Amino acid sequence: MKSTLDVAKIRKDFPQLSTTVNDKPLVYLDNAATTLKPQVVIDEMTKHLSQDVANVHRGVHTLSEMGTRAFEETRVTVQHLINAAHVHEVIYTKGTTDGINLLANSFGEQYLKAGDEILLSQMEHHSNIVPWQMIAEKKGAKVVMIPINDAGEISLDEYKKLLTPKTKIVSVVHTSNTLGTTNPVKEMAALAHANGSKFALDAAQSIAHQKVDVQDLDCDFMVFSAHKIYGPNGLGILYGKEDLLNAMPPYQGGGAMISEVTFEKTTYNILPNKFEAGTPAIAEVIAFKSAIDYLLSIGLDAVNFYETELLEYATSELKKISGVRLIGEAKEKSGVLSFVIDGVHPHDLGTLLDKQGVAIRTGHHCTQPLMKRFGITACARASFTFYNTKEDVDTFIAAIKKAKEFLL
Repeated sequence: MKSTLDVAKIRKDFPQLSTTVNDKPLVYLDNAATTLKPQVVIDEMTKHLSQDVANVHRGVHTLSEMGTRAFEETRVTVQHLINAAHVHEVIYTKGTTDGINLLANSFGEQYLKAGDEILLSQMEHHSNIVPWQMIAEKKGAKVVMIPINDAGEISLDEYKKLLTPKTKIVSVVHTSNTLGTTNPVKEMAALAHANGSKFALDAAQSIAHQKVDVQDLDCDFMVFSAHKIYGPNGLGILYGKEDLLNAMPPYQGGGAMISEVTFEKTTYNILPNKFEAGTPAIAEVIAFKSAIDYLLSIGLDAVNFYETELLEYATSELKKISGVRLIGEAKEKSGVLSFVIDGVHPHDLGTLLDKQGVAIRTGHHCTQPLMKRFGITACARASFTFYNTKEDVDTFIAAIKKAKEFLL
């Protein structure tokens, strides 16, 4: 079976793919950091900013009412994307990091007490470590690490051992931004719930590449960023189960999140407004609907199949280069390929690939505990999506060979 995606047609929808870098055609393999934007998203933002600017909610004039409708239509689209039970379970944030900070400072502040434990995996992004460390220090709780094996996989047996009556929250990445590992989060959530713990999911790296059904996974919370799913920057989504969100205190105070304000007492608004203080990223929210609609028009199953095929090809070709060590070889893996080359610093490699028009990411990828686990301080990372091609991979491999010859 072969992929049926018309990638040549898809690539025409992304204007940045027709640009050059250092007089070379751009090969963009930094999709785990941020995805490129299709023309429909650019057009929607331009339309709003040039024709439809107005603040949302409470306005009675035409532009405000139009903007409010479009703003809330995106929320419905996100609800359908993740299969949330209620549209008010979808909260707009500034991104994945903001969503996790909201959870830590609202849910964690209320739910945690001295001696409690928060389970995080060894492969977490710093955004899913530091906010929990901060609230743990404040509340006298403890962060406990779930170890991973040499392939970059979580052992469910090891995970089970760490679940105790002290475990109040488990917060785990769905797909690792460094390893590409896709974790068995449905099973992990079930085990957490059987233990009486709450389960939070970081879906920043999975949301654009596979179906993330919050009811099927039965996660209590889930976060992701719009810019990693072909949408604008500065916008994210927090999903939470209705009863949990209703029980949580607001994270920030200001306009929109209030019901009534007096100098004696303030009462708070209902969901989702309770967690959306201040003027939001209106153009970004409205344009995000176009990004989701575009992705769904291609089909997540077709995207997943094609990207798996592309990753397998890239992995096979990269392994043929002597001195390459792959970082992360999990059985269940998404489109991320991290590696080091003997005698070559990742930053030097990234610089020389850039000279050849190939954009990859180098460094610790905001996963320093993971780097330590594999005995390195940095690595190179190529990350793929449905507008990448085998020709992109071939250019990437040729650029590595050329850089390796130069550096060694």
